[in-house]
Amino acid sequence: MKTDILVIGAGPVGLFTVFEAGILGLKCTLIDNLDKPGGQCAELYPDKPIFDIPGVPYQTAQEHVDALIKQIEPFDYDLILNERVESISKKNELWELTTNKGSKVETPNIFIAAGAGSFEPIKPNLERDYSSLEGNKIFYAIKDKMLFKDKKVAIFGGGDSALDWTVELQKVGAEVSLIHRRDAFRGAPDTEMNVRKLNEEKK
Repeated sequence: MKTDILVIGAGPVGLFTVFEAGILGLKCTLIDNLDKPGGQCAELYPDKPIFDIPGVPYQTAQEHVDALIKQIEPFDYDLILNERVESISKKNELWELTTNKGSKVETPNIFIAAGAGSFEPIKPNLERDYSSLEGNKIFYAIKDKMLFKDKKVAIFGGGDSALDWTVELQKVGAEVSLIHRRDAFRGAPDTEMNVRKLNEEKK
């Protein structure tokens, strides 16, 4: 396969690259390890509201992905899913990329829009095997917050996702316990302030 631009990652940045390239008459091929476009927005928090997109006061992550896919409909692009780039080598004036499933793509341009890389959850190091509870009692992502309505939920972490979901799940009546190894967080200060306020209010 040959393409003008090979984009590694089909998240929001990768999808918008198709739009920008399309305006210039260039064709993109996107490769992503996930089974659908949208990156972490679609995989980790499709139901979570996003407030920092210019000109868009409120949009869920999945709505953002859907809008980007609609925006690139007029343009010619290929989407290779469920495959991960394994190697990149120089072939004359082109780059040749090979995926873990043997797909080969030749291109003069490579854009890396892989974010944090191919998504795999960081699982807790537990003595017992709890894999039978995954997707039932243990979750690494929230795709529908209503699953947790009026439930007791423990969230482990101190970054943006942990803080954001603490706030969002509390709104649907979940009894949330946020568990972190220290009394300091890595998330947005405004969200941390909101979480601490909820804690003071015994919520």
